[in-house]
Amino acid sequence: MSNLVVHGGTPLRGRITPSANKNAVLPVLCATLLTNEALRLHGVPDITDVRKILEIFRTLGSEVAMDHATGTLELHHRETTFDAALHRLPEEMRSSIMLVPPLLARFGVARLEDNVKGCTLGMREIDPHVDVFRRFGGVVERAEGSLLVRCEGRLTPNDHWLDYASVTTTENFVLCAASADGTSVLTNAASEPHVQEFCRFMVMLGARIEGVGTSRLTVHGGLPLGGGEFRFDEDFHEITTFLALGAITGGDVVVRNSAPANFPLIDRTFAKFGVQITHEDGWSRAHCPGALRVQTPFTSNVLTKVEAAPWPYFPVDLLPIFIALGVRAQGNAMFWNKVYDGALGWSGELSKFGAHVFQSDPHRLVTFGGQALTPAVVESPYIIRVAIALFMVAASIEGRSEIRNATPIRRAHPRFVENLRSLGVQVEWTSEE
Repeated sequence: MSNLVVHGGTPLRGRITPSANKNAVLPVLCATLLTNEALRLHGVPDITDVRKILEIFRTLGSEVAMDHATGTLELHHRETTFDAALHRLPEEMRSSIMLVPPLLARFGVARLEDNVKGCTLGMREIDPHVDVFRRFGGVVERAEGSLLVRCEGRLTPNDHWLDYASVTTTENFVLCAASADGTSVLTNAASEPHVQEFCRFMVMLGARIEGVGTSRLTVHGGLPLGGGEFRFDEDFHEITTFLALGAITGGDVVVRNSAPANFPLIDRTFAKFGVQITHEDGWSRAHCPGALRVQTPFTSNVLTKVEAAPWPYFPVDLLPIFIALGVRAQGNAMFWNKVYDGALGWSGELSKFGAHVFQSDPHRLVTFGGQALTPAVVESPYIIRVAIALFMVAASIEGRSEIRNATPIRRAHPRFVENLRSLGVQVEWTSEE
């Protein structure tokens, strides 16, 4: 495991160009298996999950040329093969499940490990994915330690209504629908910015998709898919993270942002803690006149709330970042995670800094901010932005703190420490035997 050691109390100042969103990059990489034509992708981040998928591509015989210095990836799957008896999809990576549709489309079979998972965010069932595979004609059966998905012939188009607007299930539906002969419609589709980016890539390949950015997607499948060139947007999670780091340390961080249209609700959420966000000429900046302070609601006798749920709600992945702001801000705030049932159990680690937080149930937490905090050694669960939230609190406190088990940060943010150092923070990775 790797730990982050930070000597906090220094205001962060400078400019950052964020990496691409791993939740856009990973489904796009899976989708590349749908075409035999050459592809060039720009802005591919050097993160662990990307390396895992590229390694499986090499194992399957694909041509892979990755320039980590420039983020340029050349892919060609013309010689790709798959043998369910020999090949294994990457474990401990939720996005592995999105390799199933292209493997079904090309080889009629896919094998998925039983323990495929991502961050520890409570139960994350695969039943919605199994439903999608079956609706398109897939046969799902259990094998020893894995799941086998088979399909005889072409996938069958269909209409489906999700019981929950799941990002990866939406992407799996689109992948299957693009390979099926005919038109498929998905209702209650996820519409997050990374889902929209994934759909734009599919359109670039030659798929016809209507309703991108809405809760109903219509996919006209069976069209020939080609190659081409695609450039990823900056990750709105990482943009928000560095803006929040500037605010919590009393600094001035400017972050590259080519899609400010995704930010009105995020900006208003920052404002609840006294942080003003401005967007100008492709850059975003956080400004906090004075100390962080929770803004009092117009309605009396209620707490300021941050409610996180599927887009276009406030993004649930960003909730820990704002809990960190709540801990440092004068005043009290409630945070409501409407998605995951295991996402707030880490809040006890905040008390090691001296913070006062109360978890009222598995989904809701109240911060009583403005307490005097001291440096601490804390343990992060395997959740990317929880590790970052703990780091944020540590960075705002003068003295040496350590975030143990901070490894998940590397799953989403390349050059995280290097970027922090460029902003003036004294921080380093340490390894644990």
